[in-house]
Amino acid sequence: MQNDDQSSVTEASGNSPAKVNLLGLDRRGLEAFFADMGEKAFRASQLLKWIHQLGVDDFDEMTNLSKALRTKLQAHAEIRAPQVVLDQGSSDGTHKWVLRLDGGNHIETVFIPDGERGTLCVSSQVGCALECSFCSTARQGFNRNLSVAEIIGQLRAAYTFFNARHRDERIITNVVLMGMGEPLLNFENVIAAMNIMTDDDSYGLSKRRVTLSTAGVVPGMDRLAVEADVSLAVSLHAPTDELRNELVPLNRKYPIKELMEACKRYVQAGSGKRKITFEYVMLDGVNDTPEHARQLLKVLKGVPSKVNLIPFNPFPQGKYQRSSNKAIETFWRILMDAGITTVTRRTRGDDIDAACGQLVGKVQDRTKRQQRYAAQESDQGGL
Repeated sequence: MQNDDQSSVTEASGNSPAKVNLLGLDRRGLEAFFADMGEKAFRASQLLKWIHQLGVDDFDEMTNLSKALRTKLQAHAEIRAPQVVLDQGSSDGTHKWVLRLDGGNHIETVFIPDGERGTLCVSSQVGCALECSFCSTARQGFNRNLSVAEIIGQLRAAYTFFNARHRDERIITNVVLMGMGEPLLNFENVIAAMNIMTDDDSYGLSKRRVTLSTAGVVPGMDRLAVEADVSLAVSLHAPTDELRNELVPLNRKYPIKELMEACKRYVQAGSGKRKITFEYVMLDGVNDTPEHARQLLKVLKGVPSKVNLIPFNPFPQGKYQRSSNKAIETFWRILMDAGITTVTRRTRGDDIDAACGQLVGKVQDRTKRQQRYAAQESDQGGL
């Protein structure tokens, strides 16, 4: 199946075909592109290095290509990334970029430093098609999937930023598809983008350092187990179907038992010792009691697991509050005493709205969700 960057090569004006955006092609896509031009497959390696390792957009600067090939590339191809319109640094070292897309939408991506680890949180959709009740991003509605170029363009923008300041250091060590959107609902483009992330001729990230986070799209998880060998995170957030139906409505389609069976299949399909990371946002009085922790242990039984406890980041018009430090510590202790590796995530980037669940961008909402929330809040204000 073609990804969006290939299939969007349509008639731009009259009978002139649009240029192919090479930023959105992984190695296989580039090899096919050069084969169509009558060129050898090794050209793909050259282009990957120029585009991603060296950040070059101008074909004339690609000096190991013949002048004739550069002329052909100028006629038929381009390297076009989303435009960075805002970058903000936080007092804790977190950094957020806002990127403008074709059509007037905006997305956000965030860099989070933590000791020797530097994690880039990447978006996969414009908005989000799911409606997790605790997520500020979900309130923005949904417009469309991101193309491969728009996904990988976020990583490229961050690399460009850091390379200008730390040329001899690898600042970005990890990438998580945990920003705006549900990655498994944009499967082909996400897979192609991850191929570029892990290609030695582009960013060279270890597959274990690329993590895809899903709310639990079971068919997509089964496809991912076959087509990619990356780390998997599951946004669980509740130990019972009744509660998870409220927090993560997708659970009504893929309930916890079905989700956990998919997690087991993902682990078994791996080439090494896979372990699923379960994300669990801590909501005061909602899912943070000792009983919830004991219920969670039963859910995780038989699944090699790591749990990330995420203190909730309140947002305007949200109905939840952050759990107390005591409640989080008690929850953490119950899981740790049962042998589950558990980490309490530090809140980062609060001063630039870059914390988990706070990426909102600017979405031309096709779902009318923004209007619905506004109407609900207006009705509540009138009571």
